[in-house]
Amino acid sequence: MITAWIGSLLFLVVSILYILLALGLPYGDLAMSGKHKVMAKPMRIACAFSVIIQWFAILCILQAGNVIAIGAVSPIAKGACYFFAFYLIINTAMNVFSKSKKEKLVMTPLSMVTAACFFITALNA
Repeated sequence: MITAWIGSLLFLVVSILYILLALGLPYGDLAMSGKHKVMAKPMRIACAFSVIIQWFAILCILQAGNVIAIGAVSPIAKGACYFFAFYLIINTAMNVFSKSKKEKLVMTPLSMVTAACFFITALNA
């Protein structure tokens, strides 16, 4: 399913951003309201943890979209896709009100399209 591919690729891009943030690179104006150009150590840990959740979401959307087959993920993939769609809708709203122009311009549409991909994939699962 094309929405599973698109959603997983977009979330992969976001996970790469969060890996870079966790490593201390200066891309903080794209995430978490853009408060810190370089994330403080506790925020780096949060970014690293977020990557694990993002990779789980990628597995779920690919499973729900019948792109991959992982038995352990199969029973929860559709529900997880609905959860991530809802989460990303909230995230989109938060990005709209971000103080960071970069986050508004880049992450808002990225989050909105990814939310739609998760939702459409879940509907068709």
